Amino acid sequence: MAHGSAEDRLIARYFKPLAKHPGAFGLADDAAAITPPPGHDLVLKTDGLIAGVHFFADDPAEDVGRKALRVNLSDLAAKGAMPLGFLLAIALPRDFSEDWLAGFTRGLGDDADAYGCPLLGGDTDSTPGPISISVAAFGTVPTGTMVRRSGAKAGDLVFVSGTIGDAALGLRVRKGELSDPTGHLVSRYRVPQPRTTLAEALRTHASAAMDISDGLVGDLAKLCGVSHVSADIEVPRVPRSEAAEAALAGNGELIKPILTGGEDYEILCTIPSPRVASFRSAAAKAGVPVTEIGRIEEGDAPPRFLNPEGQPLTFLQTAYSHF
Repeated sequence: MAHGSAEDRLIARYFKPLAKHPGAFGLADDAAAITPPPGHDLVLKTDGLIAGVHFFADDPAEDVGRKALRVNLSDLAAKGAMPLGFLLAIALPRDFSEDWLAGFTRGLGDDADAYGCPLLGGDTDSTPGPISISVAAFGTVPTGTMVRRSGAKAGDLVFVSGTIGDAALGLRVRKGELSDPTGHLVSRYRVPQPRTTLAEALRTHASAAMDISDGLVGDLAKLCGVSHVSADIEVPRVPRSEAAEAALAGNGELIKPILTGGEDYEILCTIPSPRVASFRSAAAKAGVPVTEIGRIEEGDAPPRFLNPEGQPLTFLQTAYSHF
């Protein structure tokens, strides 16, 4: 594109202020260059958002900017990694509003600063379809210490951070299917809380970990499958917010979307029993609530989610799927 084009102007005005890492070269080059800290591995992750799929077109633009980065930071945290920087590819309709873009980059930039994860580069395109945002985030871990999805062993205890199911219920609120007097559920759908401060505790204690993006039931099945184990989960122990409890009190069937709906962006991890006390202590020090919800069992059966009577729940759909 010619120098001084509309695209150049957009990049200079909205994205260059986010490119604070010296290796971004002020977005004046075709690529970025970074040197990982000595004795560290790079951890790479990409995740995208599409209007009408991951957010509503009328959601606040600042929230969309925050969510775009945070869903990637959540994955880095689950791997035990500290953020280093990110790349952004964004495709905008021809009739996009610059007010929207200003809000988007304001939310994105605030979080880039707050989480120490500056913009390194990217691409801006026009699209005939809805807004499409793709972030590729980079983190670092001491060499050889990334927490894998595989590694869980029979006898390990299963933990989750935060509360489960808020975002899935928040989506139902946005669709007009549920009320949300406090606004908590919609807030959790729009702006997840990546557990970056838990990264070191996971690296030190967890045998396996991943973030919960497609629902607790489906994501635990993935973790168990690749680790060649099963699990028993006690549904009453799965942590829920007051807002989720209130919704559940009105309709007990909501336990299924709570467990399968996805977009929690909480951490799911397995901790060997000798390390549980020190993991709890490290999580408390990090300011992240963690809850033990069950244990890893031998065998290759899908994880069982047991109701208060000890009977396994059945799910028509165990996880969110794009296809």
